[in-house]
Amino acid sequence: MKKKLEIYCVTDKDLKFFDRLKCNLAAVGKNKFPDKYIRCNKGKNIFYKEEFYSELTFHYWFWQNELKKNINKNDIWIGFCQKRRFWLQSEKNALVKKNNKYNFLNNVPKKWDNYDAIICKKMILNQPKVMKLIKRGWKNILSDPSIFYDKKKHNIKLHFDMFHGYGNIDLAISVMNKKDQDEFRTYINSSNEFNPHIMFITKPKIMNQWFEDLFGWLKRCEKIFGFNKLKGYDTKRLYAYLAERYLSFWFKKYSNYLEWPYVFIDTEKLG
Repeated sequence: MKKKLEIYCVTDKDLKFFDRLKCNLAAVGKNKFPDKYIRCNKGKNIFYKEEFYSELTFHYWFWQNELKKNINKNDIWIGFCQKRRFWLQSEKNALVKKNNKYNFLNNVPKKWDNYDAIICKKMILNQPKVMKLIKRGWKNILSDPSIFYDKKKHNIKLHFDMFHGYGNIDLAISVMNKKDQDEFRTYINSSNEFNPHIMFITKPKIMNQWFEDLFGWLKRCEKIFGFNKLKGYDTKRLYAYLAERYLSFWFKKYSNYLEWPYVFIDTEKLG
C-alpha cells in the first residue's frame, strides 16, 4: 500500500516561489493571502499569539481542527516545513544548479519503513567567541567560572541563556510535565547539538501526543513569561525557541525517529 504524505508549508508572506511546491500552503500573520492558503484564524485557534508563537500558531490550529480527521490512520505521514526551509527527497542531487530545481520531498521514501518520525538533521552549536561569551554569558560565568575554559559546558542551556534570556529555560522547565522535567534538564546541560526549526514529519497519533505535551507546557509557561515583556530577537518568539529545543528531546524519547536533510532557500529574494 502506498503511504500518503501531507506536508504543510507555513509562511507569513505570499511568495511566487511557493507555486513550485507540491504541498499545502499555510498562512500565519496579518498579511493578506489568496484563497489557496489555509488560514489559522478560524475555528479553535491562538491566532492572537502569532507574533510570539510564530509557525506554532498554525500547528496549534491544525491540531485542534484537522488532525482528529486522520488520528486513527497509520498509512499517512503528516509534517511541516517553513517559508525558507524545505524537506528534500534525498541528500543526493539536492540542487540542480543549471535550472535551479530542487529535489523537494514529495513522496514517502522507502528508507522510512522502519521509523515513525522524521526530524531535521542536527545542528551543532558553535563555540561562542570570547568577547561574545563575556558580553552575553557573563551571568553564566559568574555562576560557574569554569564555563570560560571548559568547552563541554558550552551546551544548549548556555546558548539559550546567552541569546534568549538568562534563566528563562530553567524557569520554563520548572513547569514542564514531571515525566520529562529531569531528563530534559539533563539534556540541555549535557548536549551541544539539537534538531532545529520546529520541523517534523510523523504519524497522526504521535503528532497528537507531541502537541498535547508541547502546548500544555507552553500554556503553563505563559503564566511565567506572559507577552508584554517579550521583545526583540532575544525573547519575542520565546515560546517558539522553547518548542524548538523541546522537539529535539521529545521525538528522540517518544518516537523511532530518523534525521532527514532539508535545504535553506532565501525565498523572499526569489519572489
